[in-house]
Amino acid sequence: MKVYNYFRSGTSHRLRIALNLKGLEWDYVAVDLRAEAHFDAAFKALNPQGLVPTLIDADLVLTQSVAIIEWIEERYPQPPLLPADVNDRAHVRAMAAIIGCDIHPLNNRRVLEYLRHTLDCDEAAVLQWRGTWITSGFAALETLLAADKGRSSFCFGHSPTLADAYLVAQVESARRFKVNLAPYPCIMAIDQACAKLPAFMRAAPKNQPDAV
Repeated sequence: MKVYNYFRSGTSHRLRIALNLKGLEWDYVAVDLRAEAHFDAAFKALNPQGLVPTLIDADLVLTQSVAIIEWIEERYPQPPLLPADVNDRAHVRAMAAIIGCDIHPLNNRRVLEYLRHTLDCDEAAVLQWRGTWITSGFAALETLLAADKGRSSFCFGHSPTLADAYLVAQVESARRFKVNLAPYPCIMAIDQACAKLPAFMRAAPKNQPDAV
């Protein structure tokens, strides 16, 4: 199994966490977005969107982190990243979607580059754009987490789920974008709990072979 990814990519980060939580063996293939390597013909032959991550397993080529993580959950069901109960699974998926659908896409590198180079936004405006969507999503997620009295140190229940993989990757980006995280104590506590686990440690951007 090979995973084409970029150390700082939030979608790559969440996938690395999921793979590590499953205990799977995989090879890291760096795609340097700074050098526009994702536009290379060889990579676009694998992923026509030219986006990371992309997972290769024998003859299978998978794109889009959401689909890849769901495939991992179905192909390698143990340990589970989703609860057993159908209602609980929907709850965990909804928390992940706050990040995967409503925060991350608006802060994706290609969106930020469009703001900079097509709309001529300065870095202050880009920073404000980033913070607007992160704080909006985090505020909603914080409310959901605070209301769940049955959870322990994680987004749901007593062990990490795919929601934690999404959240930790987004918190990493929020720190890089200088977002004030003090208003989100539940989110911060989850991030701290996950940071102690080897699966999350190994997935951290700073620990990847292409990190600088």
